[in-house]
Amino acid sequence: FDLAKVLADRHGENFELHSEFMNPQMARVLRTEGFDRFYVRGEGCYLYDDRGERYLDMLSGFGVYALGRSHPGIKAALHQALDLDLPNMVQMDCALLPGLLAEALVARAHAGIRRAFFCNSGAEAVETAIKFARYATKRPRIVYASHAFHGLTTGALALNGGAEFKKRFGPLLPSTEVPFGDIDALRRQLRRGDAAAFVVEPIQGKGVNAAPAEYWREVQETCRHYKTLFVIDEVQTGLGRTGRFFCHQHWNLEPDIITVSKALSGGYIPVGATLCTEKVFMSVFSSMDRAMVHSSTFGRNQLAMVAGLATLDAIDEEGIVERARATGESFTAGFAPLLERYEMFHGVRGLGLMIGLEFGPPDTPRLRRRWNAIERIRPALFSQAIVVPLFHRHRILTQVAADSTNVIRLLPPLVAGATEVDAFVAALDDVLASAH
Repeated sequence: FDLAKVLADRHGENFELHSEFMNPQMARVLRTEGFDRFYVRGEGCYLYDDRGERYLDMLSGFGVYALGRSHPGIKAALHQALDLDLPNMVQMDCALLPGLLAEALVARAHAGIRRAFFCNSGAEAVETAIKFARYATKRPRIVYASHAFHGLTTGALALNGGAEFKKRFGPLLPSTEVPFGDIDALRRQLRRGDAAAFVVEPIQGKGVNAAPAEYWREVQETCRHYKTLFVIDEVQTGLGRTGRFFCHQHWNLEPDIITVSKALSGGYIPVGATLCTEKVFMSVFSSMDRAMVHSSTFGRNQLAMVAGLATLDAIDEEGIVERARATGESFTAGFAPLLERYEMFHGVRGLGLMIGLEFGPPDTPRLRRRWNAIERIRPALFSQAIVVPLFHRHRILTQVAADSTNVIRLLPPLVAGATEVDAFVAALDDVLASAH
């Protein structure tokens, strides 16, 4: 199989193949917005197309490329693993590398976390958390927050805060939504005594919504009081994204279960992990005849474990967590003059390099009338009208944070620095000037 020949012979057929054999609606969306490019290479914070144009990637595969694309350390480790012909997925075995990765992740969590289960994605990690919580507590119901996104598999879908994702896919497992940040609403639900877990993102990916420190402390106390497991979804926020290894460490929380994925892959091999307390994990795997009660065929595969170990090594060696914190502060400083200059730019959300740019109605009557006219066409059309020229005029890839939400989400690689900050701030200044 000659990969280079296939790529050369079939170059330019991307969108036609997707339209004919995969999801034609996605192809239509991208073509409509003019995002139909033929990318041929990725390196660091940038993508390159077949015309030699360079694009600043401010989404990093929704956080997968925390270390940037084509990280040399991850590549070298995977080449070495392939050359060693490691025995993979023997299944009736306890291989070394999964144990090492489990040890490394447990060491980075709070003292109560003692066990790890490996799977293939963030959604699978959440599915594992749901199963473990229901078994450990002998309770059926899961509580989740409004605007939540934990994946699109059936269990995770039951915890989705967007009705558009759930329509006609039910019935789903028993679950209840509470407003994000509303501790009283959470207490009312947990008081019923049938909630196995409260599953929540420390910063929500859809909308980049955050809650104050006091809320998180009360959430933990409330879950403990009602014997409901506290599950933190760190699939997008984890591994340094917010300036701490885990986002929940900003508030000194000690969840019963932590889910991770995305960045742990190094951008190469899909991997997910569910980290648990001893009590929760061993309630599920409680005897020899329950050793296989929950498993995933590819979950502990050697290449995924190598990618995870190499990623953790790079995070430590390159000071990635501190870099994310410092670069996040640089973005905040860069946005400050724009917030003063443009009436439609209302605020900046998030922590570290999980950033939401919030837009809203201007104060000047003439501008407000035009804003309202745009928003009547479609809610949050203004944000899309910023995303498109950022891409076409400045070759910067961004995304509206959620449907009908005037927030643009930025998830740059954690290796981004002053060059990328300056480039993005200048581009946003230019596009907002035109919008104004």
